[in-house]
Amino acid sequence: MKHPCLNLTLILCAILCSCAGNYVKQGIQYPPVNLNATLTNQMSDTSVLYPMEKRIEGYMKHWHLKGAQLAIMRRDSLLYAKGFGWADEEGKEAMTPTHKMRLASISKLVTATGIMKLEQDGLLSLEDKVFGPRGILNDPFYCKSITDTNYYNITVEDLLRHKGGFTRRAGDPLFSCKDIMARHHLSSPPTAEETLRIQLKRRLYFQPGTDQEYSNLGYLILSMIIEKVSGMPYQDFIQEEILIPAGCLGFQIAGNYLKDRKKGEVCYYDPPRTPLAPEYNNSGRKVKRCYGGNDITALSGAGAWIASAPEIALFVASIDGRQEIRDVINPDSVAEMTRYIDRHTYSLGWNDTNPDNGWVRTGTLSGTTAMIKYFPDGECWIFLANTSTWRGPEQARHTADLFDELRHACSNSLPERDLFHEHYSLSD
Repeated sequence: MKHPCLNLTLILCAILCSCAGNYVKQGIQYPPVNLNATLTNQMSDTSVLYPMEKRIEGYMKHWHLKGAQLAIMRRDSLLYAKGFGWADEEGKEAMTPTHKMRLASISKLVTATGIMKLEQDGLLSLEDKVFGPRGILNDPFYCKSITDTNYYNITVEDLLRHKGGFTRRAGDPLFSCKDIMARHHLSSPPTAEETLRIQLKRRLYFQPGTDQEYSNLGYLILSMIIEKVSGMPYQDFIQEEILIPAGCLGFQIAGNYLKDRKKGEVCYYDPPRTPLAPEYNNSGRKVKRCYGGNDITALSGAGAWIASAPEIALFVASIDGRQEIRDVINPDSVAEMTRYIDRHTYSLGWNDTNPDNGWVRTGTLSGTTAMIKYFPDGECWIFLANTSTWRGPEQARHTADLFDELRHACSNSLPERDLFHEHYSLSD
C-alpha cells in the first residue's frame, strides 16, 4: 500500500474533510467539526439536567474520581458532552469535554476496526493464519522461536476474540516488563518484536479457537499484523484509514510519564493510599503507578490511545451501521464486529454485543476508568475518568448501573440537537 506523507494527509483531511465520516443531509455533505476545538462545558448547560449532573458528581465523590467526562449520543447525534471535576487538580485546571484521556482497552475497538478495514480491502481474511511459514507474521525471527506447533493454528479471528491460546496466569506479558527484563537479562524494556519472540518460545495454554482468555498480547499482535499487511506503522495506518476519515482528529498514542503529557491531555491519579510501584524499566526507582508503573506506549493497539469522550462518540458513530453518519467500514464489517454468538464469546473489538442489552466496551489502567455502552435503542453513553479505583475492571459494573439509572431518570430530558455539527445551519 502506498504510504503518503502523514502530515500532509492530516492537513488536507482537516481542511477538506472529504471523508467517510461526513454528515449527509439532503444530499449535502457537512464535514464534522473538530470537536476538541469547538466543544465547551457551557454548550451542555441546562437546568433540566441538573439532577443528572449532581448524581454524576456524587458517583465521582464516592469513587474518589478526580475528573471525568460524559458524552451522550442518540442515533449518531451528540446530545450532551461535559467535563466534571479536575483535569489537573494541582494546577486547578477544570475538566472540559475536549480534554484527552487514556482509553485503555477501548483502544482494542479501534484496532479491531483497522483489521476489518484490511479485510474489506482484500488484504487479509479473518481466517488467515498468523504464524508459521504460511502465516502473516512468517518472518524467520518468529518462525525459529516457535516450539509449540499449535501456534500455526492461530487465526486473525482467534486474536480478535481472545481465543489465541494465551494466558495471563503467569502474568500479563504487556504488564510484566520488569520480570521479562530480569528473566531474559535485558538491559532495556523489550520491543514488541522481542516480547512476541519470547512468548513464542512458550507453550500455549489451550488449543487456539477452543476456549478464550482475555489477552492484551493478542491485540498487540493484531497491531503488528496491521503493520505487516499495510506496510505502514500501526499509528499511521489507523490515523489515515480509520480516524481521519471518521473526523476524529485528536486521537494520539499515550506517553508514560507526566512529562509526556500531550497538548490537551489530563493528569492521571491512582486511588487514595495507593503505594508507589517499581518503575516498569527496572530502574530501581519507585513511581506512581499511573506514571511509570507500566509501559503504556508499548501497549499500542491493545491500550495506548488517548482521546476525548465526544471523539469516542464520533468514532462509534462511524462504525455502528447507522446512516446518519457514514461509516468508515462497510455494512458487512459492521455486522461481523457486532455479531453476537453467546455470552461466553467475545465480539470483535467489543466486550459484548448482546442485542438485548447493547454493545459494551470497557477500559481500565492505573489512572483510567472508561466505558462505552451503546444501547439497543441507538443511545450511546460514554464515560471517561482520569482516576482508577480499587475495583479495577469490576468498576465497569458500577458505571453500567449509573448509566441505567440516569437513562431512566433523564433520557427524555436530553436536548434534541447535534453537537457534532451544530456550527452548521441544518435547517438550510
